[in-house]
Amino acid sequence: MGKRNAVVVTHSSVRSSGNLVNEVVHQLQTDGFRVDIIDNIEAPAFGEPSQRVQDDTEIVIVLGGDGTILRAAELVKCTEVPILGVNLGHIGFLAEFESFQIGEAIRRVADHDYSIDERMVAHVDLWLPGADEPLTDWALNDMTLERYDRGKMIEVSVRVDDVEMSSFGCDGMIVATPTGSTAYAFSVGGPIVWPDARSLQMVPIAAHALFARSLIIGPDSTFTLDILGDSQSAGWICNDGRRQREVPRESRVVVRQSHDILRLARLSGVPFTQRLVSKFDLPVVGWREQHKPNLPGAGTRVPDGGR
Repeated sequence: MGKRNAVVVTHSSVRSSGNLVNEVVHQLQTDGFRVDIIDNIEAPAFGEPSQRVQDDTEIVIVLGGDGTILRAAELVKCTEVPILGVNLGHIGFLAEFESFQIGEAIRRVADHDYSIDERMVAHVDLWLPGADEPLTDWALNDMTLERYDRGKMIEVSVRVDDVEMSSFGCDGMIVATPTGSTAYAFSVGGPIVWPDARSLQMVPIAAHALFARSLIIGPDSTFTLDILGDSQSAGWICNDGRRQREVPRESRVVVRQSHDILRLARLSGVPFTQRLVSKFDLPVVGWREQHKPNLPGAGTRVPDGGR
């Protein structure tokens, strides 16, 4: 039997700060893998192709945080190669294991003891003024269209399925996948969407409007954002915090569900809800329980009429 091929993706600072990467590579090699290490993935320009893993790659193992996983996603775009994330960052929502669990993670990879979690990807078309064809890109987390001039607003028109819904000035707009709903969109007040929901959400950033709420559309619908010709500022588009460019006035951004998917390797059956509680350290004990005085009879249930 020939060598199995794995790619380890990390950050140059992780590789130079200790022996962790060498230990992972050694264990993979001991288990029969040929290993390539990638520790610096330059972001391609918006609409440009990115580097890809070889066709015979079995798995990509990421040592880092969610940002490193987003970089690794570019390597497996349009392939069936799964990503396994080992969190060395802060929250690490996309990661499956923490750093102290690396030994078990590698053992289970060697034994094919994992399942595949399929995540939807957003397809992004950018139509520049007068263009016959769009610049096409994609996002695992989110597409942001923000003001180019930090001191002014960007004026946008919002359409859903080619029906105009609203127009207003704002600092920017976020269109997020369910995977990205716990990232930038969440930080500006967007809802958390479960990963198996085939939907896209749009969240305005500091909109100057009476109606500027989050919108969630289904798998067959499309968001269209037009930068108005009299907008105070041109725009700046960025996908997954990486692939970006300036966007002039009278440009159009169309976002829909992509036919592609990204595969995350999962080693446990922990539901998303449990991951949510753990990563965000949610207060599953209510405020009253946390602050209940230690008095005789304090544990007695209060009748409904006494609330």
